[in-house]
Amino acid sequence: MTREHRMHVHKSSGGSAMKIGIIGAGNIGGNLTRRLTALGHDVSVANSRGPETLRDLAQETGATAVRAEDAAKGAQVVVVTVPLKAVPDLPAGLLDGAAEGVAVIDTGNYYPQQRDGRIAAIEDEGLTESRWTEQHLGHPVIKAFNGTYAQDILDRPRPAGDPERMALPVAGDDEAAKRIVRDLIDELGFDTVDAGSIDDSWRQQPGTPVYGLRAGAEAVRKALAEASPERPADFRG
Repeated sequence: MTREHRMHVHKSSGGSAMKIGIIGAGNIGGNLTRRLTALGHDVSVANSRGPETLRDLAQETGATAVRAEDAAKGAQVVVVTVPLKAVPDLPAGLLDGAAEGVAVIDTGNYYPQQRDGRIAAIEDEGLTESRWTEQHLGHPVIKAFNGTYAQDILDRPRPAGDPERMALPVAGDDEAAKRIVRDLIDELGFDTVDAGSIDDSWRQQPGTPVYGLRAGAEAVRKALAEASPERPADFRG
């Protein structure tokens, strides 16, 4: 699909194009780049290895490959989708050049045994994963997509009202930013459920009933309500 065709498809859907920065080009970041460019958004994408390593993704999608330092420049939405252990290594002042009122999406998960090692602030001080990330970024975040299968971003969008439409939990403290993110997810073809504040976001961390759940809004609400604040043994460091 050409960029012009993508723009046409997007405009006809009634949305308005936004400038979006994506930091991290793994499975989630790559597929969000594919879908958001197809919807006509102006996407800049970065990873830790430099823009030259993103040439193929940029060519495929029409996104602009940039350095991580530049990914948020002018962005109305920034998606941070890097391994949790890499969050402290993100460039200082990452969000300094973002648009006023920027919504920052955190897709991250804490996998202490599998990848990240033990993070004391999460284990000992009881911080939620997203609160820890927020402190490093120096900016409020909206937690979304953390329990979503990357392939579903490509394969499972459905129009509003479709009985097969999946719902994604979305947590955050900034109501205006949360609305931006929920509207964007709706545009991507998924319902959303307000999962509360960042302090409530343990309800969607790894090992909870909603994590990886492919279901509609009612089932997602039920799963969030059934979550236990005790971190499962597989996800403790």
